[in-house]
Amino acid sequence: MMRRSIIMAQLLSQLVFLLAIFHYSIATDTLNPNQSLHDGQILVSAKETFALGFFSPGGSKNRYVGIWYNKLPRSQTTIVWVANRQSPLSDTNGSLELNGNGTLTINSMIFLPMPTVTLTNPVAQLLDDANFVIREANSSEFAWQSFDYPTDTLLSGMKLGWDLRTGLNRNLTAWRSNNDPSPGTYTLSMDLERIPQINLWSGSTKRWRSGPWTGITYSNIEEQPSFTGFRFGLVSNKDEVYHLYNTTGGKIVARTVLDRSGMVKLFAWVESAGMWNTFLYYPKSQCEEYSTCGPYSVCDINVFPICSCLHGFKRKSPQEWPLRDASSACERLTALDCKNRTDGFMTITIAALPETSNATLYSNISQDECRGRCLKNCSCTAYATANISGAGLGCVIWVTELIDMRMSSHATQDVFVRLAAVDLASIPSKFSKKRQAIAMVLITIFSVVAFIISLICFYSWRKKRMMHRAFVAYHQLQKDLSGDDELELAQLQWSTLMVATDNFAETNILGQGGFGLVYKGKLAEGRDIAVKRLSGDSAQGIDEFKNEVTFIARLQHRNLVRLLGYCIQGDEKILVYEYMPNGSLDAFLFDKEKRVLLDWKTRFHIIVGIARGLLYLHQDSRLRIIHRDLKASNILLDNEMNPKISDFGLARNFGEHEMMTKTKKVVGTYGYMAPEYALDGVFSVKSDVFSFGVLILEIISGQRNRVFLSKPHLYLLGKAWSLWNDGKAFDLLDPLIGNSCSLTQVMRCVNIGLLCVQEKPEDRPIMSSVIIMLGNDDAPLLEPKAPGFKAIFSTKLDLASNQTELHTFNVVTLTEPQTGR
Repeated sequence: MMRRSIIMAQLLSQLVFLLAIFHYSIATDTLNPNQSLHDGQILVSAKETFALGFFSPGGSKNRYVGIWYNKLPRSQTTIVWVANRQSPLSDTNGSLELNGNGTLTINSMIFLPMPTVTLTNPVAQLLDDANFVIREANSSEFAWQSFDYPTDTLLSGMKLGWDLRTGLNRNLTAWRSNNDPSPGTYTLSMDLERIPQINLWSGSTKRWRSGPWTGITYSNIEEQPSFTGFRFGLVSNKDEVYHLYNTTGGKIVARTVLDRSGMVKLFAWVESAGMWNTFLYYPKSQCEEYSTCGPYSVCDINVFPICSCLHGFKRKSPQEWPLRDASSACERLTALDCKNRTDGFMTITIAALPETSNATLYSNISQDECRGRCLKNCSCTAYATANISGAGLGCVIWVTELIDMRMSSHATQDVFVRLAAVDLASIPSKFSKKRQAIAMVLITIFSVVAFIISLICFYSWRKKRMMHRAFVAYHQLQKDLSGDDELELAQLQWSTLMVATDNFAETNILGQGGFGLVYKGKLAEGRDIAVKRLSGDSAQGIDEFKNEVTFIARLQHRNLVRLLGYCIQGDEKILVYEYMPNGSLDAFLFDKEKRVLLDWKTRFHIIVGIARGLLYLHQDSRLRIIHRDLKASNILLDNEMNPKISDFGLARNFGEHEMMTKTKKVVGTYGYMAPEYALDGVFSVKSDVFSFGVLILEIISGQRNRVFLSKPHLYLLGKAWSLWNDGKAFDLLDPLIGNSCSLTQVMRCVNIGLLCVQEKPEDRPIMSSVIIMLGNDDAPLLEPKAPGFKAIFSTKLDLASNQTELHTFNVVTLTEPQTGR
């Protein structure tokens, strides 16, 4: 008994000692001269809103000094500032100290620029707005503050921008990774070129801009947060130029974050849900990315093609547009006549002003005065009102090419573009537009009637002339495609493709599938292409071929493959794509030698890219597309390993309010099919989500989701589910990755993958939620339910007696069950 008592006393003593070391608050918000804050101790602000201390991010063992929300649940710990983001400590022996001259050091090392003046009685204090400041003990003025050195987070009251007196530039820089808060690729900063605006940079490349201040918001930020008490602001004077936002009343907990994927996101804490919610994020679409279209073009995500020249301008290189080169410039139809002052202005209403970095702002002149000043300047190309809130006069004048213009359903800003008189005269009047509308209606009615008649004739003729079926079908297809004015897709000649592929030489074969062969080719101008030649007995028929052409041609996204053209010659059906130097994902993922090249950073990049492409298909494109055959072999990789979704032969276009549909002909690939689709022919966006979940688990494990009907324990989903339940999900990770990954990020991806493959469609997340979960480590994750693999193995479908591995293109015909049994 005495020995047991001694042991218990020793354990209790050690527990008290550990608690004292690892979570000991100084019980104040202030650090005094020559006082140290050791690793394991924290400063807490007066109202206990924020805490400052040492931490390790993600799965890292490095130690950093940071500030975090103190009152949020421990599972929602959110770092808002990091002191030594480029100088981590390797152990827990660190200490933060305020020297007698007012300088902060970590283990005697100065980590940030400190006060330029020597203080006599300094104190360092953590305030309730998360600002860590140094000041004289008897003064309220700050000699130094952490708000002047933000990391990736902007809080209420913080400044993003310049102090012109000292040259201090306060900007946000994304973390390098979940485990590493050092500066990453992306930077958010205030641009001082003529008219202030916020720019998002990827290295030295501009990716997004806020546009100039309109008096209410920024021209490229169309919406304000939906909760009350939130207000954007811009301060611009001779001393400072900066952006900030305020949350009045202290009832809203909000933060703006530049995440490591290059997204600017505004989060607000939702108390009832116990989680952060994303209220705004930029850029949202391809049109919001910087200069998607070339000079004198307008980007509109709701039309095809998304880029179009302004009235009075034409394509400078027409041959590039059919090949989907959206950045091709536009040029004037008629030169301006400044000498005789015959020019005028065309009014266009857009969502975002053109790039203003080289524009000039006139603060105190009216719109009429602005117009006159533009006409007198032969270099002037456009002008616009500077302050649309009505809070004052002013205008913007451009003397360079107009770039980065964007349309949207919320367009409110008028821009007056200078045109020659003859081009102004050719602008259709309201009356002529009405006549055009009537004519279009009549043409549409006539076309429908003509189509119905031709369809009846076609089927009648088809019955009589079955031997000519193939010829008629191809002829009709070619007629449909060439007559579709929206496609603007190059119809290439057979002879051109013969030359490009060296007569379809075997040495140019890139791959083979159920559809036929894919060849590498080179056009006369030197452009590499991929030529998909559908074989006569291909599983892809005329409908699938037309799907491929019409869907891909109308879709533009960085994570979708670009279709450059097509060719129909006799019974030959050929599709021409942009060439992907790294081929398909499965060629890397399921090959031991090549798989080594896919480190975790690359795999996560591929997962996020596929997710963004699917979100575009499901939600952000003007068509609502369900892919229905998402798999590793249909993910192509460019020279930078960016993923691009391909093969839209089985895709379906859904109506805006259509939730799901049913088919008797199930087509796709076993192993990627959602159970409700494989069993009942029911498909929806959640069917693609299931396939995406399978892809995530394949990318993590490097294993193919093989369907062994006699060996369900070898099914990848079953293996992942078992490991997850046993707390060994990390064992799913491909051993070839080694130590290049983040344990936390891998576990998060396994969790997301299992959420996506849950048996019931209603349990699976939508792709917008998946994007948030992948891009925000703070977003909570639900516990997954059992995946759909059990349903797959209980099916009684006739699989054509194929009891071996099925992972190719499959077609199953379903019959309705008989009643009254």
